[in-house]
Amino acid sequence: MKYVFIALSFLALSGCFNENDTSSQQNSRAVDETQNINESGENPVSPATYPLFTEEKLNAANKEAVIPPQCYTKHEGEHNPCMICHQNYTYKSRPNYMFDAGLQSAYEFSDYGFTNRWDNLFEDRSERVAGIEDTEILEYINQDNYTPLIENLKAMSDWKGPIPEITDLHLAAEAFDDLGFAKDGSYWVAFNYKPLPSTFWPTNGSTDDVMIRLPAAFRETSCSGNDYSRDVYLANLSILEMSFQELESISVPPLDENAICTDLNGDGVLSNRISEIQARDFYVGNASSVPVTHMLYPEGTEFIHSVRYVGVNDQNDIVTPPRMKELRYMVKTNFYPDTWLESAYGNEQQEKIDGLLPKYVYRKEGSDNEFGWQLIGFIEDAKGRLRVQDREETHFCMGCHTTVGSTIDQTFAFARKVTGADGWGYINTRGMKDAPSKAWENNEILEYFRTVGGGDEFRQNEEMLDKWFNEDGTVKVDAVKAADVYTLTAPSRERALALNKAYRTIVEDQDFHHGRDANLKPAKNVYREVDENSPVLPGEKTRSYDIRLKW
Repeated sequence: MKYVFIALSFLALSGCFNENDTSSQQNSRAVDETQNINESGENPVSPATYPLFTEEKLNAANKEAVIPPQCYTKHEGEHNPCMICHQNYTYKSRPNYMFDAGLQSAYEFSDYGFTNRWDNLFEDRSERVAGIEDTEILEYINQDNYTPLIENLKAMSDWKGPIPEITDLHLAAEAFDDLGFAKDGSYWVAFNYKPLPSTFWPTNGSTDDVMIRLPAAFRETSCSGNDYSRDVYLANLSILEMSFQELESISVPPLDENAICTDLNGDGVLSNRISEIQARDFYVGNASSVPVTHMLYPEGTEFIHSVRYVGVNDQNDIVTPPRMKELRYMVKTNFYPDTWLESAYGNEQQEKIDGLLPKYVYRKEGSDNEFGWQLIGFIEDAKGRLRVQDREETHFCMGCHTTVGSTIDQTFAFARKVTGADGWGYINTRGMKDAPSKAWENNEILEYFRTVGGGDEFRQNEEMLDKWFNEDGTVKVDAVKAADVYTLTAPSRERALALNKAYRTIVEDQDFHHGRDANLKPAKNVYREVDENSPVLPGEKTRSYDIRLKW
């Protein structure tokens, strides 16, 4: 394996698995390195009103699809967007042992990976974008493509995958009550979080939301007939949150301790209305035998993540529209303890050192990321209808949800939730302060601007440069400090519509294998090929970062 790097200390933790723990992992690693194995078999027989599956390609367009386009950014020895994903943390301080902060300085790719195969970054879409009327794209993004997907999945008698259903999810916030609970009684809960810099900022092309659901035992009381209890559910969600944020106590919406039969605030009595609970060693209700594990979700935890176009209302406000670019679902099918994860990360690091290409077993009903999670994604077909992602499209998703140093249990959003009671409810960045990373003193977006030198990883969002940067490239500090997250990350109406149009051309082409970024101009600060002459980032330009926030 070649490396383009400056001298760095790199910790490689190798490990061995026992036979009982790793049969599926060993099988998935046994395939030829030229492509990932497909164990899906025949497509399920379906009375669906449109095709839910696409024809699989025999050869991958990009065998290193786990390396996202942003990793090919030209940092020119100065700019450092890589810090958001690639970090080292004190050993044993969290169950992430990737220790990949070296990637902030070095393009540590396999030989194959040195060539950037995300060709869509360099395509000029200006003529095609100009040919789409504003009214046409507005009509398109305000159509519901979620409900037809759910109806088709439910109509498939032999579909063995998940059906990520929330009634009226296409209506965004309207599908949830004030505390984020789905109005359909499906036990999905939306939470308010700060979007990760900067791909998921609306100004860079997408809006999104994330919902969590814990298993039934975490939603049921143990003291009044095993019935569903919102008090129990909120308590367990908050206990989980404390384990991620390393808190001794946390604010909660009003809870009745009598419904939980547990003294949660430690005052020695059961009260019918409390607003704070203390950290515990075990969950409550029918999950009272389940230990709370530091920064790890319990087995059976589920997430839904919808990635959408950038909506614009009649007042030119940026909103979440009905149409989804993608619908993503993941469920924790296996709980692995910290010691197992440390060994798994060690094996992953060794494979990277050996220059091996990544491999995963693809199944249409959901693919195992080898760290306990099953993932499935749905993406638009050429007509805008959501279909199951193919093998290589799914491979792309594994890059961020497997072995990235900054994630916590392979996820991002929950760790970025507004802490405590104020964070339960559908995502809303209006009035949201630019809270600092737990690794920093200054506001996160302010520091991101300073460190990256732009409003996106590629430093080509001209609207952000004009709005938040001086002509000499320095940040307009006072203006940034005075703005809320919505103002900092929302595009103008004109940019929003242009981004939607640009992405629509990718949908029409169905060439997601070549990239999903809706660039308005061909990328200029991105390598087509990384070689030994590519500048590297000096060690003093690397930065510590924590995806968690000081709310």
